Amino acid sequence: MYMTAARRSLSSPAFLAAMPYLALLLGMVSLAIGTSYAKQLFPVVGAEGTSALRVGLSALVLVTIWRPWRFRLNRADAGRVLLYGLVLGLMNLSFYMSLRTIPLGLAIAIEFSGPLVLALIHARRLIHFVWIACAVAGLGMLLPIWSGAHALDPVGVAFAAAAGVFWALYIVFGKRLSHMHAGQSVALGMSTAALVILPFGVATAGMTLLAPAVLIVGLCVALASSALPYSLEMIALRHIPKRTFGVLLSGEPAIGAIAGLILLHEQLSGLQWLAIGCIIVASVGAILTTGRDAPSDAPVPTAN
Repeated sequence: MYMTAARRSLSSPAFLAAMPYLALLLGMVSLAIGTSYAKQLFPVVGAEGTSALRVGLSALVLVTIWRPWRFRLNRADAGRVLLYGLVLGLMNLSFYMSLRTIPLGLAIAIEFSGPLVLALIHARRLIHFVWIACAVAGLGMLLPIWSGAHALDPVGVAFAAAAGVFWALYIVFGKRLSHMHAGQSVALGMSTAALVILPFGVATAGMTLLAPAVLIVGLCVALASSALPYSLEMIALRHIPKRTFGVLLSGEPAIGAIAGLILLHEQLSGLQWLAIGCIIVASVGAILTTGRDAPSDAPVPTAN
């Protein structure tokens, strides 16, 4: 009887309606946990080596799953894939470089400035300037101009800001691939990104990257921070409107900060929590007040 009741609850309309939202939440949590564990590889292979492992192993997993050679690729699309993969690689490398010296949640919050600026670049309405002011206030609180125990490292902030720029470019170039099969574009893009990052990883960590223990942890990081979140987000995107998806995705800085607090013991000041809140509010506001939902085949940005 208990099993029958459980099956009925799992097949109920309410549970089925909530499934996409649960998948998105699990994807964001998985990404935060995977990135937190990735940061623990830094003492062994450095940020560059960790990024190379994460992206390289993710590429292998995606290529195995999607087998992109099954689909035709013309010269124009090959060029678009190269640009997409280049900025994807630089985005990941810059983000991981920022994590060397600043907390996870703050790195994600600063990185969010890239897609936020992209969303508001054609701001015309008064409310748009409210979101711009909110974002500027949040980022201002995170600038390395404050003294004290919670002052942020300028180099780390610069790398996070660079990751934000590359994230915006990733969205721009990603949309140019919307006519291609999603599995093909992401597998080829991640493979290109791996080729971009690998020289930095090898220069930093050398043969340590091939140590069995390092590869096992790296594979776990790749699955938790790439393969699983991507799969869960694809499930969510099929049933959640793009605007709603973007609003929910804006909670990633807070989830990252909580993961950093629990797993990495990264304590944030009240001002820094307020800054994260301002950036989340600006992101949600921008999504709700700029344009209509993107076409169903346009990619929605996902954080690192």
